[in-house]
Amino acid sequence: MNPQSPPVLHATPINDLRPTQITLGMYEVGKKRRAWMESDPSKLRDFLAHHMVPVVIGPKKALYLIDHHHLARALLEEGVKSVFVSYIDDLSRVDASLFWNVMSFRGWTHPYDAKGRRRPYSELPETIAEMEDDPYRSLSGELRNVGGYAKDAQPFAEFLWADFLRDRIKARAIERDFDKALAEARTLAALAEASYLPGWCGKHADDGPSIEADKRRRKSRERAQAGD
Repeated sequence: MNPQSPPVLHATPINDLRPTQITLGMYEVGKKRRAWMESDPSKLRDFLAHHMVPVVIGPKKALYLIDHHHLARALLEEGVKSVFVSYIDDLSRVDASLFWNVMSFRGWTHPYDAKGRRRPYSELPETIAEMEDDPYRSLSGELRNVGGYAKDAQPFAEFLWADFLRDRIKARAIERDFDKALAEARTLAALAEASYLPGWCGKHADDGPSIEADKRRRKSRERAQAGD
């Protein structure tokens, strides 16, 4: 194949894409909708060409979206009918009874509801439009954007952070004042109890000298120098 040849763009209706997770964060969807609305109309096709969504071909040739659910939902709500897709794997020959086992093994599905409970694969929504809002997924996504934790290659890292915040911040607090809840989430994210989470940016108690210990050493050096 000629390495200089442009990639073939596969325009696929968004409504034909099957989600591989139950929830998303509508706050993040809203941000992507605003970004789309503010984009130069003449460059929207180029935007779609540079934001192909990854799909896996499943039984009966169904297309399963394995990432960029927020983008797909935002575009759908903005009236965009189709997106360009990138084929990651063809599992159409896998027996339907084993398909989700393979998807789970590859880290390509997250069947948890808006309360953080694992659900049967049969409860995954059939379309992007049917996906549920999880306010904690919105909070964890924005927490990463403001530096509360680092972007990590681990699949569904934002959902792990969402579950951490779920037990510590009330859903009503997120709905009532998102910015205040985000500030609280940043404080929680720095705690050692969050150190098991992907991308944690806090500080272990034994990581380097403490401020007080550093002051004591500096004073000791000053006294030693004064005595020379």
